[in-house]
Amino acid sequence: MVEILIDEAYRTGDFAALAYAFAPVGLVITENRVIRDCNAAFADMFGYTRDDLRNQVFAVLYPSDEEFVNIRDRGVAQLRETNTYWDERIMARKSGHLFWCRVRGHSFTPDEPLMRAVWSFADLSETRPYVPLTRREREIISYLSDGLTSKEIAKKLDISHRTVEVYRAKLLKKFGVNNTGGLFHSLGGIGSDHVVSRSGN
Repeated sequence: MVEILIDEAYRTGDFAALAYAFAPVGLVITENRVIRDCNAAFADMFGYTRDDLRNQVFAVLYPSDEEFVNIRDRGVAQLRETNTYWDERIMARKSGHLFWCRVRGHSFTPDEPLMRAVWSFADLSETRPYVPLTRREREIISYLSDGLTSKEIAKKLDISHRTVEVYRAKLLKKFGVNNTGGLFHSLGGIGSDHVVSRSGN
């Protein structure tokens, strides 16, 4: 059957379906953060079948419901402006194991970017093993990546700024770095604008 599809694509020159089905990266079509379809690479990456994921809310692939909610508006402005977006984030497999992946997005409805969109997901496990972080640590890293100060983070999380500083110091020690820039480098060697540690689409 696969050979027939391949032969047909080469005979007609219509490669779209072939490229989607066999792309070496995960591809997913969403509508208001609901998975409408995905390719085999995407389903395999997360440990599901394509049928398992169709019409599921994307929250099923996040480490927590809070992280799914927190990420909602990230990148929306950039998609409206340029219709391109990318970041690197922590996601959850069906087994519960967390892993880093690179996410890129394109909206079919730029005025309402999350209405209809296509996303690619690349598993970064081989180059960036996941270092376990608590939910609070992921939240603080994410807010740091947004450029917030300890006092601003404290206000958002309803904790003292000294508590934020304690978390920050523990994170620096955990990753063996001396400053926030080193922390972001350890999280992926990319600029903080593209690190999303509280995950998601």
